[in-house]
Amino acid sequence: MKFNRVFTVVLDSTGIGTAPDSKKFGDEGADTLGHIGEYFKGNFNVPNLQKLGLGNIRKNNPIEGVEPIEKPIGSFGKMEEKSVGKDSMDGHWEMMGLPVMEELDFFPNGFPEDLLDKISKFSGRNIIVNKPYSGTEVIKDYGEHQLETGDLIVYTSGDSVLQIAANESIIPLEELYKICEYARSLTLEKPTLIGRIIARPYVGTNKDNFERTSNRHDYTLEPFAKSDMDYLKDSNFDVLAVGKINDIFSGHGITEGVHTTSNHDGMVQTIKNANNDFHGFSFTNLVDFDAMYGHRRNPEGYGNDLMQFDKQLGELLSVLKDDDLLLITADHGNDPGFKGTDHTREYVPLLAYSPGLSGNIDLGIRDGFSDLGATILDNFSVKGNDVGNSFLNNLS
Repeated sequence: MKFNRVFTVVLDSTGIGTAPDSKKFGDEGADTLGHIGEYFKGNFNVPNLQKLGLGNIRKNNPIEGVEPIEKPIGSFGKMEEKSVGKDSMDGHWEMMGLPVMEELDFFPNGFPEDLLDKISKFSGRNIIVNKPYSGTEVIKDYGEHQLETGDLIVYTSGDSVLQIAANESIIPLEELYKICEYARSLTLEKPTLIGRIIARPYVGTNKDNFERTSNRHDYTLEPFAKSDMDYLKDSNFDVLAVGKINDIFSGHGITEGVHTTSNHDGMVQTIKNANNDFHGFSFTNLVDFDAMYGHRRNPEGYGNDLMQFDKQLGELLSVLKDDDLLLITADHGNDPGFKGTDHTREYVPLLAYSPGLSGNIDLGIRDGFSDLGATILDNFSVKGNDVGNSFLNNLS
């Protein structure tokens, strides 16, 4: 069966258990969904994900509250990442046929002084912090200093990222974005080949009320080749981007993109796409699971937002047509019950559903995220990078 429209929803950071190479990343034992289930002690209720087959992915090690069911209406499996990193860019690019096999540069001891000097000279502002930090803690610890001095808060994480936090009342968004664009221009090749430059605006008047806003902007590397989205667009299919997809791919391969303010808004926009006529691919990222809860090691918030997503998922399922295909997955893990504050190397779930299919098919362990993009290209009979193996024929 071929589908008129394919929807992919990425539950950013919602891993489903330790990956085989997790030891390399210091992530042995990470289990995002498993630890969320344990935290809720049987009160983790996601009935729509469960009926699609989420619990069936882990028959031998059930997620508490999301146990396997006899006849899920979706097909189910999990995917193992092949890219060398565990960042959102790596995960999404790999899904779209561009696994990242070159090591990016990381700066656990701070960025080189010559790089910071250039950013400081361009911006006319001093730079403070310059070390790995939690995004919420760094503004709590240094936000009042920024209010007094106007200095730039520059920090990193366990990923290849350079982040700049700025209070919108002191450093306006337009200025922050220009600084980040300049920093992006400086970090395009080794020894400072950085995956993402991230503008992290926030508001507030003191450490007790500082709050990050939805005006975040990611400046990624330009894709090093055509992605599956480019091939779809070149073949005159619609490619609709919801959330930070546009940022991750630097606008490439997209016919229409929309910024979102929350996971809830991301699902509202996805449901809006489902209610409109188009022919092609709708690609959604729900970043709050990662940014709001995973990095903050907040299992309660993470689980509650997944349960809210599940309600909206029910709305989406109700408007899908027989010739629509829905794919739900993640780009990496970010276990709120694990040590540290960084992403975790995990398998990611894979759920596939269409009202026109009978479901209840085990898709197994997919050898790379690129199987997802290969399936989408296969559906639309589009030639791509010949990366990944389609599971389209497995669905029926």
